[in-house]
Amino acid sequence: MTPLGEKIRELRRERGASQKEMAEAIGVSPAYLSALEHGRRGAPSWTLIQKIIGYFNIIWDEAEEFQRIALASHPRVRVDTSGLSPAATELANLLAENIARMDEAEIRAINARIREVLARRR
Repeated sequence: MTPLGEKIRELRRERGASQKEMAEAIGVSPAYLSALEHGRRGAPSWTLIQKIIGYFNIIWDEAEEFQRIALASHPRVRVDTSGLSPAATELANLLAENIARMDEAEIRAINARIREVLARRR
């Protein structure tokens, strides 16, 4: 499941909406919505993201966060390290080779550390 799929499912359950009802309202098939929730589809188009935001009546800051989550929800990530340092290539490969064996706490800790580094660069 992707962060977007998790968020859609959470919002749908909070509002008591079925996949079928939501899919009809935003103009997609229930199968597509199911695939999106389960991470079998990549991030949707900007237009569909806006329809989902409208469907759930998400406003301002929450809408920005929802869009950020949507853009960070590609289930099949490809990292091109050509032209980067050997350390960058090693990092990408370490993560690719080991992420499936990491538990949720380890993944969250790595995410937090990367976000800390990125926040200092702003």
